[in-house]
Amino acid sequence: MKTSHLHLLLADDDEDDRELFQDALNKIAVNTQLTTVNNGEELMEWLLQKQASLPDLLFLDLNMPRKSGYECLVEIKQQISLQALPVIILSSAIKPTEMDNLYQNGAQYYVHKPSSFKQLIQVIEQLLSLPEEKKQFQPIKENFIFN
Repeated sequence: MKTSHLHLLLADDDEDDRELFQDALNKIAVNTQLTTVNNGEELMEWLLQKQASLPDLLFLDLNMPRKSGYECLVEIKQQISLQALPVIILSSAIKPTEMDNLYQNGAQYYVHKPSSFKQLIQVIEQLLSLPEEKKQFQPIKENFIFN
């Protein structure tokens, strides 16, 4: 039985990844509303228009056209009205130096895009079931990579 309600925002330029994310949410026992945007420019427009009703979590793909996920993260954390928005980075490949930059710029967690649908469900379920303080505050660097 679905009990709580979370508003999630997914920024990903890959339509298949957006559909898989929604399908995974449908398998999880948490009542969610998912909003999706296709690129970084759309993301920033959406966030700036919705400042009064921000989502509970933002899942952000790094490799997007027009404005990268990294550029969006920096912009989000520079806006006072958006700083508290928890940002979870989703990416298929990343260098250690990029990981350091993401952490230093305020991302909550980094998640390597799961290779199977079952893994995707598990990762999303684990993230959504974190206690509120673990969603709101950045963990110590050793716990930044979410497995």
